[in-house]
Amino acid sequence: MRTYRNVFKEIGKSDAEIDKKLEDAIREFFHGEDSFYHETDDGMGYLEDTGNHDARTEGMSYGMMMCVQMDMKEEFDRIWKWAKKYMYMEDGENEGYFAWSCGTDGKKNSFGPAPDGEEFFAMSLFFASHRWGSADGIFDYDSQARAILRACLHKGESGRPGKAMWNRDNALVLFVPGSPFSDPSYHLPHFYELFAEWADEDDRPFWKKAAAASRDYLVTACHGRTGLSSEYANFDGSPVDKELPWGNFGSFFSDAYRTAANIALDAEWFGDDRGQLDVPLRMMRFFGTELEAVRCAYKIDGTPLDRTVLHPLGLLSTIAQGALAVPYASEGFGIASRWVESFWRQPLRKGERRYYDNCLYIFALLALSGRYRIW
Repeated sequence: MRTYRNVFKEIGKSDAEIDKKLEDAIREFFHGEDSFYHETDDGMGYLEDTGNHDARTEGMSYGMMMCVQMDMKEEFDRIWKWAKKYMYMEDGENEGYFAWSCGTDGKKNSFGPAPDGEEFFAMSLFFASHRWGSADGIFDYDSQARAILRACLHKGESGRPGKAMWNRDNALVLFVPGSPFSDPSYHLPHFYELFAEWADEDDRPFWKKAAAASRDYLVTACHGRTGLSSEYANFDGSPVDKELPWGNFGSFFSDAYRTAANIALDAEWFGDDRGQLDVPLRMMRFFGTELEAVRCAYKIDGTPLDRTVLHPLGLLSTIAQGALAVPYASEGFGIASRWVESFWRQPLRKGERRYYDNCLYIFALLALSGRYRIW
């Protein structure tokens, strides 16, 4: 039977304290006064991005992953029903994908997908199938997950409209289908290892290749001294440091916070180190204390920028989750334990920007307590 590190216990927290902290946070996140998870009268539910007042595939798929980890089948099914009814695209260029943003009334704000949503939808559905069993229709979780991955890899082939979400030559996930660059925080080699076991049989070798390619890519995309990655990066790992129609994303900012957390979970689940597992510790050493971390955005070489952090709790949470990549009692565990202790003292965020911060906070709680598991 697989065992999972409980870093909170490693820094001296009791089982009772850990259980209470996690249960209280989950209750507040989904059903508390400041919850942004909303249930509808017709048996569905959605997570609202409180900073933008929409529902995004990012948050919807994150919510499903939280639910399957915490054995919350009712909420899981409600979110999945909403996503399939309002976000799923049944025709057109993006048939088989999910619209990345919808109004809270279900109207699509965009007909484009974002690969991080598809990745988490597929993984949470596989876990749901293994934990609860599949049923019929959209609740045939296993078939639904494989269909998502089939679209991600094979759109544009055999007359199928649209573009794939992965570059088939280098096996790297794209920022959006067909784009000439990637997003380091989208790279989830620990998911791809499992897709290589559970996806359509013909696609399993590709997913195994993608896991290795992503680990190698993260070595080049994360700065050798600071560990920081940019929000968007070229296929050689260098920042996409140019003005795009929707802004410049070549610095370490909100999206990029997730990279260290993803590397840490991969360290816990598979431990395949190609040089990327040292990234979280490099980041901890660069920032020094959590007070410095919440100050501003940075170039990946550590040069500070005149751009205020929007999600300080999210940043703190992901750096703390990085402790999973730092072995217990190793030379670096002292600094890692200080970050975990600082994270432990934080409550869920309140206010307009709470959505993204609190999603990353819950994932860090699950991971550091040993509750973010393979099902």
